Order: sequence, then C-alpha cells, then structure tokens
Amino acid sequence: MKCNSTHLKKDDKVKIIAGKDCSKIGKIIKVIRKDSRVVVEKINIVTKHSKPNATNKQGGIITQEAPLHWSNVMLVCNKCIEPVRIKMKILEDGKKVRVCRKCNEMIDA
Repeated sequence: MKCNSTHLKKDDKVKIIAGKDCSKIGKIIKVIRKDSRVVVEKINIVTKHSKPNATNKQGGIITQEAPLHWSNVMLVCNKCIEPVRIKMKILEDGKKVRVCRKCNEMIDA
C-alpha cells in the first residue's frame, strides 16, 4: 500500500540518509506523490543514452538527476542545520505549519 502524504515540499533542504549519496545535502526540485519519490538537485546523478531525434538532434550521453524514495531523505532545519523530524502545529488563524522537534522553530516561513 502506497502512502501519498509527505512532509516534504519543493525547495526544501534535505539530507540523504541512505544510498550511494548518503550524507549529502541538496534542495528538492520535484516531489512525485504518485510514486512516493523526490528529485534532489545534484544528487543521484545517472547517465542516460539518447538517440538523435527532432528535439535532441545531437543525441549522446546525458547526465540527469534520478528520483529517490522519500524515506531515504530527511528534512534539514534552517536554525539547527541538522536533519530533524518534524511535527505539525496549527496556528491561531487555522494555518498548519511544520515545526522542528529539536528547536521548536517553524520551518514554513
């Protein structure tokens, strides 16, 4: 059974906690909720061989970021500068925000 809810959003800073790029820090480019995956900038680089076609006349070897499962990344707090777990908090105006469990700082500005 797939879980399509996550605490990760685009432009969040995350630390990789598993895989070949373990302990690297990067920014999320894209969140793919359907597959429970995220694409992180300059992390999990793979090479792809492409044939010449109408859009890519040259063809050749292309390097690009491949998606990671979101269980292999952990959100980095802006204040602590450490990977942290988060909790959800509801403000007085009814808005839900993400809060760091270590320093109780709001992650959503």
